[in-house]
Amino acid sequence: MAVFTPLDAAEVDTWLARFDLGTRTELQGIASGIENTNYFLSTTRGRFVLTLFERLQAEQLPFYLGLMHHLAAHGIPVPDPMPDRNGQTLHTLKGKPAALVTRLQGKSQLQPLPAHCAQVGHWLARMHRAAQDYAGTQPNLRGLDWQARTIPAILPYVTAEQRALLTAELDHQTRIAASPAHANLPRSAVHADLFRDNVLFDGDTLSGIFDFYFAGVDTWVFDLAVALNDWCILPDTGAFDPARHDALLQAYTAERPLQPSERALLPDALRAAALRFWTSRLADFHLPRDAHLLTPHDPAHFERVLRQRIAAG
Repeated sequence: MAVFTPLDAAEVDTWLARFDLGTRTELQGIASGIENTNYFLSTTRGRFVLTLFERLQAEQLPFYLGLMHHLAAHGIPVPDPMPDRNGQTLHTLKGKPAALVTRLQGKSQLQPLPAHCAQVGHWLARMHRAAQDYAGTQPNLRGLDWQARTIPAILPYVTAEQRALLTAELDHQTRIAASPAHANLPRSAVHADLFRDNVLFDGDTLSGIFDFYFAGVDTWVFDLAVALNDWCILPDTGAFDPARHDALLQAYTAERPLQPSERALLPDALRAAALRFWTSRLADFHLPRDAHLLTPHDPAHFERVLRQRIAAG
């Protein structure tokens, strides 16, 4: 959610006129995130987030917008895309695909307690169940195919030890993904990026889940692993904090019990999630794009996480 494409008030006002949402009262760029341009946009009729999509193509976006609307209709606290007077939720602004979604209440909890992790586990399981009948289909665009293309491009920038780890883990995950056990895992459209900064809380109560623009069809256990690897770890080492880990996992399984195959493959899914985010952070760090408000995340963090998951067996 960095600002790659600056907007001024006049052009936003002209664009906003196609909606029945009143007139602009606030326009503020959002500095967090690394993929799209985002602004807080408030009007006389509500509070919204305006997104300009910097990498995703217009033909890909109905999947994400449709998923958010589907989940919102099933009672999941997610941003709901706003239609214009013609019923369209996908638009163009300054030559980029654009969308306007409802702005959620609450604030991020970047130092979560077990109670926060339990809320995440509960709502993640509900989100998976709600997504089962979503008809949209699109692969995880940061899945193994993307990693297999990206890792060779970043290998020249890393140490020999890191090169060995990246290539060995990619080989391992490729073998797991080709196995019959993996093929039979339950899956649907998933968030695939459920980090602390993509969730809002009102006290200890989860009030919103947002930033669905890495979503894609993938296994539920991978989506669970992404959340566990962020919400439940000790950042200095990448090891799990047992209280937070157990709170999230127990709340998830209380809402949706894991199948035996999911339990068996959870350690590999945790490694897969670590590899995915180590790869993307290395790419953002060594092959950056220009942005007015962009600070790449530290790649070393998910290297530590991956090494911890491999050591745990």
